[in-house]
Amino acid sequence: MYTGEVAGRFASKFNSEMWGKLAGVAHDAGKGRETWQNYLRLKSGYFDEEAHLEGKPGKIPHAIYGAKLVEEIHGKEIGRVISYCIAGHHAGLQDWASSEGTGRASLEYQLARVEGLDEIEHFIRNAVKSTKPATTPWAFSGQGLDISLWIRMLYSCLVDADFLDTEAYMDQSRAQLRHGYCSIPELLERLNDYYDKLVTKSKKKNAPINDIRQKIRQRCVSMAKEKQGIFSLSVPTGGGKTLSSLAFALEHAKAHSMDRVIYVIPYTSIIEQNAEVFRKALGDDQVVEHHSSIIEEDLTPRLRLAAENWDAPVIVTTSVQFFESLFSSSPSRCRKLHNIANSVVILDEAQLLPIEYLGPILETMQLLVDYYRVTIVICTATQPALSERIVEGHIFKGLKNTREIIGSEDEVRELYNSLKRVRVSFPDDLNKPSTWEEIAKQLVQHEQVLCVVSDRKSCRELHALMPEGTYHLSALMCGQHRSETIQEIIEKLERNETCRVISTQLVEAGVDLDFPVVYRAFAGLDSIAQAAGRCNREGRLPTPGEVIVFIPPKQPPPGLLRKAEQTTRDLLSTRDQVDPLDHRIYEHYFTQLYWKANSLDTKDIAALFRPTRSDLGIFFRTASERFQIIDSTRQRTVLVRYGKGNELIDLLKYKGPDRSLMRQLQRYAVNIYVEQFNTLLMRGSIEAVQPEIYAMTSEIEYDHTLGLMVEDIVFDPTDLII
Repeated sequence: MYTGEVAGRFASKFNSEMWGKLAGVAHDAGKGRETWQNYLRLKSGYFDEEAHLEGKPGKIPHAIYGAKLVEEIHGKEIGRVISYCIAGHHAGLQDWASSEGTGRASLEYQLARVEGLDEIEHFIRNAVKSTKPATTPWAFSGQGLDISLWIRMLYSCLVDADFLDTEAYMDQSRAQLRHGYCSIPELLERLNDYYDKLVTKSKKKNAPINDIRQKIRQRCVSMAKEKQGIFSLSVPTGGGKTLSSLAFALEHAKAHSMDRVIYVIPYTSIIEQNAEVFRKALGDDQVVEHHSSIIEEDLTPRLRLAAENWDAPVIVTTSVQFFESLFSSSPSRCRKLHNIANSVVILDEAQLLPIEYLGPILETMQLLVDYYRVTIVICTATQPALSERIVEGHIFKGLKNTREIIGSEDEVRELYNSLKRVRVSFPDDLNKPSTWEEIAKQLVQHEQVLCVVSDRKSCRELHALMPEGTYHLSALMCGQHRSETIQEIIEKLERNETCRVISTQLVEAGVDLDFPVVYRAFAGLDSIAQAAGRCNREGRLPTPGEVIVFIPPKQPPPGLLRKAEQTTRDLLSTRDQVDPLDHRIYEHYFTQLYWKANSLDTKDIAALFRPTRSDLGIFFRTASERFQIIDSTRQRTVLVRYGKGNELIDLLKYKGPDRSLMRQLQRYAVNIYVEQFNTLLMRGSIEAVQPEIYAMTSEIEYDHTLGLMVEDIVFDPTDLII
């Protein structure tokens, strides 16, 4: 099947079939030059699958010729859209003009210097000319992100079609592995069978909470028949929203003939937990995980291939992977975008959407719903204020027409009241901090207790005052270490043994811990509610669990964490009573928090994607570089010698990197701030084991309780978050 036909079929999902086909037909036009054909014969003998790639020494460029030709034949109105896709189909989408003054990396610069179009065969010209879209699929505003998103979607169709076309020619056995998944109806049947078994097992326990979870699921199944659009799923922590949201998604996908379900989770620390639930319900070979912690050898060849372009019915990924891909210019990241179309996207723990990028994220989400047949489910116990509204005279351009799955306001309130299993107490004096010594004395009075603080340094300071055997959890522990520790904690709680844990807020989103008592350092109201979700989670206590909020010795770090804490203070000072478990408070809380933020688009992403009217000038590459949920300029990654990490680091050091090895090593990576990294490097604690890849030189500075030892490295302590 020709690239044009495949790209056209992909683009048909968003009414752009002829545009996708034109991109596919024109993308090889540059290869029609006799100069390039002679080079291909000489260098590859037709069998080098990388012979078409550009940017390597000795390679002859071809993409820019197709980009120039399509503009020459179809003019700027049609041609410019396609020329972006063709020119960047190997090297990435380019900026139209250079922001650096040199102009050499820009599409404008390259198109102005193309010579040799007369070499392109006449039949190729005719093919490009005869493939002409009648009109755009919808009317574009010209002022928003709609055109730039559409171009990235077309680009995704072209890139994926080109890869698949090459793969089908070069390696048919590999191409055949991409098939064989269950259909959406088959997966739904598996989920229902699994759930029926869970219900049978839960009846033996006769816990009231199980009846409530069943009602939530039934509501999800009922609402799944509604038309596509934006939904919210407001369920208190412990309400079983993971399986219920999956039931909604599969039922909805079946009802509307949709292609897949994409489950987006904020933290890698919980993504494996949810993916494991899905695998138990649907089958090990039916769930594609795509995130930094997945180990390559744990995936079957078919699942590895599906992670490249998300061509599978159930995808589990991270917020970083999902949103950075949506705003990316990279061919490998954009390749999957067209498979977001006609999908159900579940945003789990949606209150953790990055506020500094919230503006462009919400606009893009609305465009996906309006034009790409996407249904979005905003899933959390603490619903953020994402709906369009007017705040203090200013328009907040949020999401339109959101429908609550649970039902009316009264029905949501009734659900939250029925799942109240804890009592939250605030300190009488919000201006009187407790010392860590005072908090430690209170904690040791409990045999099972979790204490959550807002930064790594506080976590270690408090842990140092606790009895031996107390657990520590923070992001200075590598992923493998955290997973093993969390599993050990869960097993101790199940055996009803003494278990005390000091943690940063990484446990607050979806980690299935169940303590009778939880302490939480004063923070944003949503963080307090999420911490409360780790208390009496299964409702097994005869009386409500205790959640005790205390004022820590120091404020949270500057920035959003401190603004969230201040918003909570403002609420407590202006209202007679504030209950963090009352869902109604969160619209007001998040509205005020977003208003306090300096900007909902701190990097001016929307401006970079907004086209200039005269030449459709868009800054794809610059926007992609700026849209980084995790700021790589402030952090460096260190591979740590914990467990199997020792063996893997040595293998990397002496044999060099490969994809499988590097994916395994991600389980043994810790991100630290640049100042800490430089100190470790200067004192010989870390070394470059490969160019720009750093690892610990020994196990000495990795503690099996605390993780990477950086507490004696002095710099601004307000940077120590999570």
